[in-house]
Amino acid sequence: MNPAWASTLAVAVAAGAAGLLWGWRGVAAVLALALLFHTVQIAALLRWLRRPARDALPAGRGLWEEAFATLHRHLKDRDEERERLRAALARFRDAGRALPDGVVILDREYRIEWANPTAARHFSIDARRDLGRPVTNFLRHPDFVAWLEAGDFREPLVLRGVRGETVLLVRLIEYGDEQKLLNSRDITAPEKLETMRRDFVANVSHELKTPITVLAGFVETLADAKIEMSAAQRRRYLGLMAEQARRMQQLIEDLLTLSALESSPAPADEQAIDMRAFVGQLAEEARALSAGRHQMVCRVEHDARLTGSARELHSAFSNLVSNAVNYTPPGGTVTLSWRLDGGRGVFAVDDTGIGVETRHIPRLTERFYRVDQGRSRDSGGTGLGLAIVKHVLTRHQASLEVESEFGKGSTFRAVFPAGRITPSNPVQAVA
Repeated sequence: MNPAWASTLAVAVAAGAAGLLWGWRGVAAVLALALLFHTVQIAALLRWLRRPARDALPAGRGLWEEAFATLHRHLKDRDEERERLRAALARFRDAGRALPDGVVILDREYRIEWANPTAARHFSIDARRDLGRPVTNFLRHPDFVAWLEAGDFREPLVLRGVRGETVLLVRLIEYGDEQKLLNSRDITAPEKLETMRRDFVANVSHELKTPITVLAGFVETLADAKIEMSAAQRRRYLGLMAEQARRMQQLIEDLLTLSALESSPAPADEQAIDMRAFVGQLAEEARALSAGRHQMVCRVEHDARLTGSARELHSAFSNLVSNAVNYTPPGGTVTLSWRLDGGRGVFAVDDTGIGVETRHIPRLTERFYRVDQGRSRDSGGTGLGLAIVKHVLTRHQASLEVESEFGKGSTFRAVFPAGRITPSNPVQAVA
């Protein structure tokens, strides 16, 4: 039998027995006691309702015991469900905070309800202090404000210059009860990469256009049977064609070298390089390139060895040496040196050439960047030499330092970390 019915039946039986034994007074007494009992239980329930807690439920008897037990089960289920919801919300927030994209939840009036740390950085907002404030208080970019006012969010918005050179891709997604999710992504790096790709294609096309045009013109001239020319003219034309072919070949070789440096892992052919012999070989190559037009000086101040790829370092150092020779007028001096500086290894190329204006120095290692377009091409350069130097040094944890004074000369230093240097006794050598 249900305990509630059993309790009611017990009171009825007690009242009937009291009526038989003592009359109506007995019935009244039993009912009064029952009423007092229920009043006490109700008072306990009311006290508990003022400060409800599952562990502090009153201990009832009879019907009230079952009522309190049922209430206890409901409270336990509620607490467990609340804990599950709390854990799910915490996981959602953790996931939102971990997203590489910015996420801002907005209400119908574009006021901030929640924002993850990435969005806080993108829009310079405080995820706690700025809750409830319009997002346009922080992102006042005219394009963004106009985009919100237009209300057409089918296409994302590209925002440039939000913070310095930062470029953001912004989307607005409407959901729920007129709520909106503002998503932001930093596309600065992809934008720069796309710009570099466009510039690279344009530069390569430009660099190849001139020699191809020259070759095509000479081929047409030589192939035209109506044009009479002497053997000397023919040799001159063929020489110019060969020169342009070499220029294209050098450009392609430099492009392949850059591609290999960018796509391959760290050099696998590293070894301890004898820098005395290495710098000496570079000096001999410089003398051959100069053909006696310059004074060549070679200084090796220390026999310390450099750990690295001799093939890659030779390519980088040769570019520095050839630049010094090509941009130094006849009679000038080119100096190659190797020394230690505070445990670091320093390979330097000094020249007394035309020099570089200070404003150009930060861009010298950019692909195809030329200080003087005409002179660079006359010297046979492809505009990729210093880009190759930069990549090689980066692969060796080294850096390129440039000092130059326009009209007086330049110094290019490749500085290697102490971890790549094997020291030995210092010497002094000048050749």
